[in-house]
Amino acid sequence: MPDNIQHGAEPSDRAKRLARARLSLEGLSVGDAFGQASFGFGANIEFALQQRQSPPAPWPYTDDTVMALSIVEELTARGRIDQDELAERFAAAFLVEPDRGYGQTAMRILWEIARGLDWREVSRGAFAGQGSMGNGSAMRVGPVGAFYADAPRETVRQATAAAEVTHMHPEGIAGAIATAAAAGAAWRAGATGEPARRGAILEAAIDLTPPGAVRSGLEAAARLPADTTAEQAAARLGNGSRITCPDTVPFCVWCADRYLDSYEEAIWSAVSALGDSDTNCAIVGSIVVMATGLDAIPRPWLAARESLPALG
Repeated sequence: MPDNIQHGAEPSDRAKRLARARLSLEGLSVGDAFGQASFGFGANIEFALQQRQSPPAPWPYTDDTVMALSIVEELTARGRIDQDELAERFAAAFLVEPDRGYGQTAMRILWEIARGLDWREVSRGAFAGQGSMGNGSAMRVGPVGAFYADAPRETVRQATAAAEVTHMHPEGIAGAIATAAAAGAAWRAGATGEPARRGAILEAAIDLTPPGAVRSGLEAAARLPADTTAEQAAARLGNGSRITCPDTVPFCVWCADRYLDSYEEAIWSAVSALGDSDTNCAIVGSIVVMATGLDAIPRPWLAARESLPALG
C-alpha cells in the first residue's frame, strides 16, 4: 500500500487523522484501566474472569494512558512526532503524576530527562548501553498507527521516533512498529465495512516489523491453529510477565487479530492471559477499536474509566 503522505510533509487532512488517533486513545485507555482494575480481584481473578465479572468502578488509568496522551498531544500540536518535544511532554507528565505505575527504568529515564539531560544519551544508556526493550514503547503507540493508517512507511518512521525517546533497543522499537502497524491495519479493515480476514492484522504487522524476536513471535502467532484459546496463545507467545516487547506484542496482536470484530471479547481475551494485564489490554484496545469504532466499547466501561483530560 503506497503512503498517502510524503515523508516530512504536513498532512492536509490532519483533523481526520487526529480523530483516528483519539479513537485509538479511547480504546487504549479503557483497556488500560480495565486491565489495571482487574488486578484488584487478587486470588479470585480466575473465577471473576470465568463469570465475566467486570472490576468495580472507578477504573483509574496508568502510565500507559498518560504516555499515550502525550503522543496524541504531540500529534495535535505538530502533526508528527518531534522527539525533543515528546521527551519534554513525557517528562512533564511524569513529574505531575509519578505514581501512575511507571516501571523503575522508565522512572529513571524520565527523571533524568526532567533534570535536563539529553534523552538520546539517557535512552541509549539504559540496560548497560543496550537500551530498553520494555513493552512501554508498544503500550502507548496505537494512536501513531491510527494517525498514519494510510501511510505504512511513515508509520514505521513515526513509531520508531515515538519509541526511541525511551526505548533504544531494536526490540523495543520493533514492538512499537508492530503495534502501530496493527492499529493502522485494523482501521483499514474497518473502513471496508466487510469482516476482516483472520490473519490480516498479523500479516500487516509482520510486513512492517524488522527481523528479530518480536517479528519471530508474530510469525509464530500467525501459525497458531484457528481453535487456539487466549490462554494457549499466551503460553506459546508470552503474556507480558517479562515486561518486554517480545514477551508482549505477539500475543496482543494475535488477540486483536482474533477478536477484531468485538472490542469487548478482545479485552476479555487479553485479560484472561493474566501477566501484564493493563499493558496487554491497552495494546489490544488501541488496535481493535480502530475496526469496531467507539460504540463497540461497552458504555459501563467508558463510565467506569477515569475521565481523560481535555485535548486541544
